[in-house]
Amino acid sequence: MKFDFRQYVSFLLAAVFLFFSCLGLLRAVAGDGFELEEDVLSRTERMYGGEARRRLLAWQDLIRGADGLTERGKMDKVNGFFNGFDFVSDASHWGMDDYWATPVEFIASGGGDCEDFALAKYFTLKAVGVSENKLTLTYVKALGLNQAHMVLTFYPAPDAEPLVLDNLVDDILPASARTDLLPVYSFNGAGLWIAKQRGRGRHVGDSDRLKRWKELLGRMPNGLN
Repeated sequence: MKFDFRQYVSFLLAAVFLFFSCLGLLRAVAGDGFELEEDVLSRTERMYGGEARRRLLAWQDLIRGADGLTERGKMDKVNGFFNGFDFVSDASHWGMDDYWATPVEFIASGGGDCEDFALAKYFTLKAVGVSENKLTLTYVKALGLNQAHMVLTFYPAPDAEPLVLDNLVDDILPASARTDLLPVYSFNGAGLWIAKQRGRGRHVGDSDRLKRWKELLGRMPNGLN
């Protein structure tokens, strides 16, 4: 791909803006409730338009309104919310071959690729009280597309068959029902596993071995990571 200096500068400016937006979000999360600061919303609107502001406010309402829901209810709400976003490749969206967006970046810009969908669901479910021990980000091979893909998996119990939250399929299904996906490995903030269809798989180390994951956490506010 031909290097476009103007596109690269635009990306850097957007990244700097969203980094400081995340710092503002940190102050909001650390309070008594989840509330995006007006400065964050205003700057997002100037950069991406009024729809970006509405998307962020809808995300705020989703998190605020999840207290009374069951875990399955939270998953249904979060999965449905993010599956309404557009799939966009990193190359066309960010001008990079591979970029893992924070939830704020994903929501503000209106779309992303499979990693961005899975990551946004993961951090949002954590924000509404779902234990990280039940959530893993799982790389699979999407057999129909013949390419690598990322989904979010939810484990009701450590050795249970996981449920799959996927931007390709709206229904949340058991892993055994997703015969179109071949698990490769999974991770979360607690570790890295060689994946299998049932159960979490064999633990092989810490997730900080994953470069993109470490970079992403460095841009995440402490209230969401």
